[in-house]
Amino acid sequence: MEEQVGQQILFPFCRSKGMGAATVISTNPLMEQLYLKYQQRPWSETLKLVHFCMDKPRRSPVSDAPDDPLLSCMEKLQRTLNDKSLFSAMNRLESLSKQKGLNSHVSPSGTSCYITSNMFYIEVQLEKDGRVMDAKLAHLGEAPVTCDDLVQHLRMKNYDAFGKILEDLSNLYQIPGNSEMKAKGYLALQSLEKDLHSMSLLHRTQDVNRVTEVLHGKVGHLVPRTGGTPMNIEFYISPYQILEAELNPGSLVCGTKAVVTVEGTDMLHKLPLSPLLVDSQAEEDGNPTFLPLTNELSVDLSAYFLLKFHQPIPLSLPNLEEIQMLTGIQITALKLAPLYKLIIQSTLKEKCSEDLSTHKSCFFVSLPDCPKHCYFINKGSEKSNLAGALVSKIPFTHPKCVPAVIEILRHQMAYNSLISSCVSDKYTNEDDSELLYFEVIPHKNTSFSVFFIHPMSENLACVTIDVVTSREVQCNLHLHTQDPTLNSSDGFISRSVKRCMSVPVVMRAIYRKATKLEADSGTQGTEVDTKQKSELPCEQIIDSNRLEESLSADGQQDLLKTNKESVPDCPERRLSTAKLETLGDEMEKSNAIVNTETLSRVEEMNSTASTEAVMKDK
Repeated sequence: MEEQVGQQILFPFCRSKGMGAATVISTNPLMEQLYLKYQQRPWSETLKLVHFCMDKPRRSPVSDAPDDPLLSCMEKLQRTLNDKSLFSAMNRLESLSKQKGLNSHVSPSGTSCYITSNMFYIEVQLEKDGRVMDAKLAHLGEAPVTCDDLVQHLRMKNYDAFGKILEDLSNLYQIPGNSEMKAKGYLALQSLEKDLHSMSLLHRTQDVNRVTEVLHGKVGHLVPRTGGTPMNIEFYISPYQILEAELNPGSLVCGTKAVVTVEGTDMLHKLPLSPLLVDSQAEEDGNPTFLPLTNELSVDLSAYFLLKFHQPIPLSLPNLEEIQMLTGIQITALKLAPLYKLIIQSTLKEKCSEDLSTHKSCFFVSLPDCPKHCYFINKGSEKSNLAGALVSKIPFTHPKCVPAVIEILRHQMAYNSLISSCVSDKYTNEDDSELLYFEVIPHKNTSFSVFFIHPMSENLACVTIDVVTSREVQCNLHLHTQDPTLNSSDGFISRSVKRCMSVPVVMRAIYRKATKLEADSGTQGTEVDTKQKSELPCEQIIDSNRLEESLSADGQQDLLKTNKESVPDCPERRLSTAKLETLGDEMEKSNAIVNTETLSRVEEMNSTASTEAVMKDK
């Protein structure tokens, strides 16, 4: 065992010295020399020597991949060993702090470990058996406060999460200047967090739920900073994620989030040192009122605030330019590419654990009780409105920018959700079953068209989808003048898109309604009296109601089926129509009037006499 450990440590060491493979394999003579050299020395001296070598790299800048082979090997050993004693737990904390570029020392009692920097320190209190009792965090000039998230990570031995918190704390102070300037950067972040929290409470009712906050709140669903965990904003959640939460009570289903932090930069920016939001006041347009950013309330720092995303978000060029106009800060180091290519890339990365090629543009989507769909996605070009970029962070300097930026991000995420619903990890058709072909073509801004073959003719049909905002979608069905109707009004398609945000589910509903209409017309016969003709529109309205309810239930079940691969072990359960309609209302947040829905259905009828009959019936 000792020989194996020695070989693991010496192998990278020999490689760093340029030794060949043959030299590395023959390690027995080298191990014998090490035994002879250290056999007369006690283990405590050897341990001191190892600690001395571990301390040396700390004086040089810490990188993600340490060059020192001994430090790299010791890190692997620390990950493998299970710290079941006070000594091993202390060693693990000391090693982790050094990896993150922080100092550490043990208290005289030997039961507390201090992880320190110039701006903050963490005190970890342990029992004699190595179990963590408490973990406290103190920023410069503040009293130490117990951090539950730190305690939880350490007790669960989740050192990766604990190390990530250490990184986040260190990054708060990566601002050019002395300790005083770094402390002012932290004060500016505190002021921003207070203003964002106050904005989240504006016009908020007591019974508002999390989903409503995410989709309609001025700053989304805001979770304040606690200890080492930074403040985060959840600003978009898809219908599928809402369904998953409905089907799994108590489960933690998270939408798209942004972390609020501060970061150093080469340019000076004026940042607030105290909250700017005026309590209980708002401008005529409903936006909150802020105090002017005077010299007394602000400071010039080489830093700005950031909204950072866990995964880069594909943003269209118009939305990107609008955000930069709102914030007044140019987002640098962006590489423009066709927006649809970026959406496909992000979707495949999220749905698939393995790296899949993103140059494909043909995807097969399976839905229950329906032929498999084949989607050809036209990726467009890098020119003008068809281009975009992957954005991982958005800089800003004033809290008033956040609500407008959040609304743009919601708009983009709604559009991306529709396009990504046509993407799957299936590039080839695995069976010979019947296929329905669709082509998705981008237009300017956030609109696109879906072309398909008319179910009852050989001509092409088209549905144009325009995502006006994250809460408003307008759809139009275009048919050849000589083709029969598909029994799907523009209003019906628009409502269906908003409820499921899935192109395959909506196209399946259109085909079902067309098939239903064709079957009904075939059973009616060729001769119909005048009375039956006058009653036909009312019957179609009733059927339309049933079909909308069917779309709600079937559509949401299809949504679960389509997305099941991206979320493992997702149970398929049937939801009640009432619950699904409530979910639809929550998603679109609309106060639809019954008369408006009736008129939209009446517009599907071609005869004036039918319209009059419906209005008389009303």
